[in-house]
Amino acid sequence: MDAKKAAAEKAVAEVKDGMTLGLGTGSTAYWAIQQIGERVREGLKVSAVATSQRSEQQARDLNIPIISFAEINEIDLTIDGADEIDKYRNLVKGGGGALLREKIIAYNSKRFIVVVDDSKMVEHLGKFPLPVEIVPFAFELTIRKLNALGCRPLIRKKDGKDFITDNGNLIADCHFYLIDDPETLNHQLHLIPGVVETGLFLNSKVASIYIGDSSGEVRIM
Repeated sequence: MDAKKAAAEKAVAEVKDGMTLGLGTGSTAYWAIQQIGERVREGLKVSAVATSQRSEQQARDLNIPIISFAEINEIDLTIDGADEIDKYRNLVKGGGGALLREKIIAYNSKRFIVVVDDSKMVEHLGKFPLPVEIVPFAFELTIRKLNALGCRPLIRKKDGKDFITDNGNLIADCHFYLIDDPETLNHQLHLIPGVVETGLFLNSKVASIYIGDSSGEVRIM
């Protein structure tokens, strides 16, 4: 079984009747949404909000009820993926371009669980470029400030054009290669006008991590 699929299906066992769910974005969250859709077909009663237009459309196609944010005060459970996880449970997210919405949903969730394959577990963050969402206005100046922090920032492209987030912003993929102090870096990035949000998710919000391997085994961290 695909490692991501195995981890996602195991994590979805935490979903209970009556929950309001947060639906993540990306290749692993895809499998979680598919599994939730299967359980809805079997009679599971839930409602959901999504971290991207893509995930919302997938949920609607599976008849998972999508509700507005005006209808909720808090989210019971959010299931999402990650691009890197270190031994302190710090995450790099945003490979799918939805990091701002993902962070808003995670922050407002009672439980935030992460599903990954074992290749995403690393000693130190940084091999995967850190996504940073920035506003288009004067982005050249913002890029220079990012560069001054010691990274090589590149504006993400898709189909030969600038990748635009669901919020109308750009993504700067910042190649730090080694992030030895994620908390300090996150603070430094937020001090730069033009930076909307970073792909650094620090450990305090992660309730559990489901890690799948190529054999289909899943361990929980």
